[in-house]
Amino acid sequence: MAKLSPPGGRPPAVQVHGTRRRRSSSTRWLSRQLNDPYVAEARRLGYRSRAAFKLIELDNRFRLLRPGQRVVDLGCAPGGWTQVAVYRVAGRAGHGRVVGIDLSQTAPRPGAILLAGDIRDFAAITAISAALGGPADLVLSDMAPQATGHAATDHLRILALAEDAFAVAAQILRPGGTFLAKVFQGGAEGALLAQLRQDFILLRHAKPPASRAESAETYVVATGYRVGR
Repeated sequence: MAKLSPPGGRPPAVQVHGTRRRRSSSTRWLSRQLNDPYVAEARRLGYRSRAAFKLIELDNRFRLLRPGQRVVDLGCAPGGWTQVAVYRVAGRAGHGRVVGIDLSQTAPRPGAILLAGDIRDFAAITAISAALGGPADLVLSDMAPQATGHAATDHLRILALAEDAFAVAAQILRPGGTFLAKVFQGGAEGALLAQLRQDFILLRHAKPPASRAESAETYVVATGYRVGR
């Protein structure tokens, strides 16, 4: 696999003009996609989404993924984070295990066990644990709700997903394990952060370069899980 690094060198910007059939918000989204170097690089390297680079950059900084680990990717579709996890956890030796789950079906990925289900359901947690074959070393969540355009609402909805992800992590993480989740900056995440500080030895925040500058998203990296605290 090619070396994974932030893409460089921007081609000339592509101009997208609105039409009567396309809303202005759709035109802006299309223009952003066409002119995003991470989108082009993800396509060139065969990644399912530009989000793959976010995990690559976070892993390069915090050394989250190691050969032989058991990793869970919550809200895995379309599978960009799962691809990165498989490459860095399994490697050539074939050890390690990556389990992904999403509400929708995710296209198969060699080296990963992909499930369909709602992480809020006990049956889904049972299925994840069975697929892992042991406690998780790392639980990942890049889940985000469909944006409404209302900042306060979007913040609360993504916070709820992060809380759901932690509820799963608390049940499957090994002692000393790591939890990584996306949140939006906005102030209401105080209760979640307080819980993470209590249940983990170290809590850090990061906004990887692949996150769009205009986005309020950031990531919490909680390491050293204290089981049963």
